[in-house]
Amino acid sequence: MVEVTVTPQSSLADRPVQIRVRGLSPSQLVTLRAWLKDEQGECFQSRAFFRADGAGEVDPGLHAALGGSYSGVWPMGLLWFLQPDTLFRRLVKRDVAGSPFRVRLEVFDGLCLGADPREQPLASCEAERWYLGPGVQRVPIREGRVRGALFLPP
Repeated sequence: MVEVTVTPQSSLADRPVQIRVRGLSPSQLVTLRAWLKDEQGECFQSRAFFRADGAGEVDPGLHAALGGSYSGVWPMGLLWFLQPDTLFRRLVKRDVAGSPFRVRLEVFDGLCLGADPREQPLASCEAERWYLGPGVQRVPIREGRVRGALFLPP
């Protein structure tokens, strides 16, 4: 049974996570896809192609992506290379305190280039990426023409 995991499942957006796929056949070619919808409902996604090792596992921190949104060893590549489906959109988190970005990770057999809704993933999971740590207070700043926010630790 194929399984994809993100450890930790919930983390701050600037903290590294480990993505692992287990239960594949040795040398199996797979596509890992990450996607999320921002607060406006815009979809951002990335994908990378991997060949499983002899134990049937894929770890983007150890194994090089063969292509897709990036190539080479990038432990956080699936999260760093998220691109919008609509041109000229930027991934911006406006409500930093209220909710996380929920990133969906999926594993597909072989090379999966499009977002064909009939294509079913072998496995999937969800990770939460928070932009404000527990207990941190956000104070809006307005002084003349200066606008900003002060983040105070607990």
